[in-house]
Amino acid sequence: MAEKTLDKLFHETLKDIYYAERKILKALPKMARGAASPQLKAAFEKHRNETEVHVERLQQVFEIFGKRAQGKTCEAIEGIIAEGEEILDEFKGQPAMDAGLASAAQAVEHYEIARYGTLARWAGDLNMPDAKKLLGATLQEEIATDAALSKLAEGSLNRAAAA
Repeated sequence: MAEKTLDKLFHETLKDIYYAERKILKALPKMARGAASPQLKAAFEKHRNETEVHVERLQQVFEIFGKRAQGKTCEAIEGIIAEGEEILDEFKGQPAMDAGLASAAQAVEHYEIARYGTLARWAGDLNMPDAKKLLGATLQEEIATDAALSKLAEGSLNRAAAA
């Protein structure tokens, strides 16, 4: 059996987040269509554009690492997206729909923040400064998206859901 080292763990985690980002790309338009709030729709559309860049950055990281870009099924993102789809189905047309969608989107963001933070740290440990920079840039965008969703939820979506 091959030795399990940090570079193997980095590669497996990179494949995981690559799969997740591509899955998120497919889910965001559906979430945008389900949102009633114009601000939430715009946030989903903005994040879809950012996610396209995230996928491109990941492809660059694979290249730096000397591996071809490929994903492996990420059960965590499958579950998180399934929860978002459940909200779309169960709360369609209801006052709590947008609050639920924002919450589901934040669950995605929190997963991505955890993954990108870890990968950026490992890229540094593996002496890949260019990969660390790419992963760190995406991490900062994910943190900003999470903050924007929080502001939107706290500013109007949660109040509308409680009415």
